[in-house]
Amino acid sequence: MKEFWNDRYKTKDFAYGKSPNVFFKDALNKLNLSGKILLPAEGEGRNAVYASKNGLDVLAFDISEEAKTKAMQLAHTEGVKINYRVGELSQLNLKKNSFGSLALIYAHFPEKVKEKLHKDLADLIKPNGYIILEGFSINNLELRKKNPKIGGPGDKGMLFSKQEIKETFRDFEIIELDEKLVELSEGNFHNGLASVIRFIGKKTA
Repeated sequence: MKEFWNDRYKTKDFAYGKSPNVFFKDALNKLNLSGKILLPAEGEGRNAVYASKNGLDVLAFDISEEAKTKAMQLAHTEGVKINYRVGELSQLNLKKNSFGSLALIYAHFPEKVKEKLHKDLADLIKPNGYIILEGFSINNLELRKKNPKIGGPGDKGMLFSKQEIKETFRDFEIIELDEKLVELSEGNFHNGLASVIRFIGKKTA
């Protein structure tokens, strides 16, 4: 998997563009967040840079060295600082209850590790902190068959449902949880009508 992402990110173009994800941008503006934010599977840094521009203390990570290179390049161009590490969550030695917010933007993981990984990430958020999530829903599989340009995993187990979100993040008050059809226009790999899950939760415990 690491080789796949390094190959995708090593080109000059930004695979998913330089602009922040629309839902992430709107959520940050609505929630008026401050403090530390964690961005797993952050790729080329478009959301990390936007968060830093909005005064957040950013820690991002990804398994791809090429992703970090592009992210640091974008941060330099935009005149902001981000902390970006390469590795998996288990290698980062992060402390529980140490982040005010967490954003999972098209961060899709294999089914066998997804639930535990999500719960481990949730443990890193402080009480009353927020999680922001947007990812492809299970129903995106049919849309992807018609238009591969919208992207997303072809493996159902890596996709999201509203029920799964409720069960996995049960220690969070649901601020927003929707499944929507959205027209994506993010770089070269997210283009067209897609079915996504959007979630904002506030940690209660």
